[in-house]
Amino acid sequence: MPEPPVVLLLSGSVRAGSSNESVLRTAQAVAPPTVRTVLYDGLAALPHFNPDDDTDRPPAPVARLRAAIAGATAVLICAPEYAGTLPGSFKNLLDWTVGGVEISDKPVAWVNAAAPGRGGGAEATLRTVLTYTGAAIVESACARLPVDRGIIGEDGTVTSPPVRERLAEIVQQLAAAVAGPVDTAGG
Repeated sequence: MPEPPVVLLLSGSVRAGSSNESVLRTAQAVAPPTVRTVLYDGLAALPHFNPDDDTDRPPAPVARLRAAIAGATAVLICAPEYAGTLPGSFKNLLDWTVGGVEISDKPVAWVNAAAPGRGGGAEATLRTVLTYTGAAIVESACARLPVDRGIIGEDGTVTSPPVRERLAEIVQQLAAAVAGPVDTAGG
């Protein structure tokens, strides 16, 4: 029996209980049973990017990040916008991917969970860096799904049925992106 596709979930926030993490926990909860999701939790442990340390034996947290990306079929990102761009800690994570080849040609998408009219700077930065790394951006799986605290349940997942449904579609699209073109019409 073939291994199920693995979608790596990367939160751009180090804040406990962030809405970005809630989006990704929801993606885990609604993922089809034929897809495995892995929530990366090493963002806060990554050292500041230093090209001198980007060697064949990078720092252990970087090696774990790169192994997680290498072991994934696809990547789903949910990152906040801070001061008009990505938070520095998440940009640092992305900087560590530039020296590796793990993300090159890998299907990647993001969810913008910011309030309407916000988050465009983070999206633009993601697009720039991911394009530079050679990631394969799955446009149909990139989405704006505003999430405010009022739709996050006690379990830390989003309760809104339309958001949950769209997240399930996104995970499925990413998992299928490796097998060939994704049918975004749903049939």
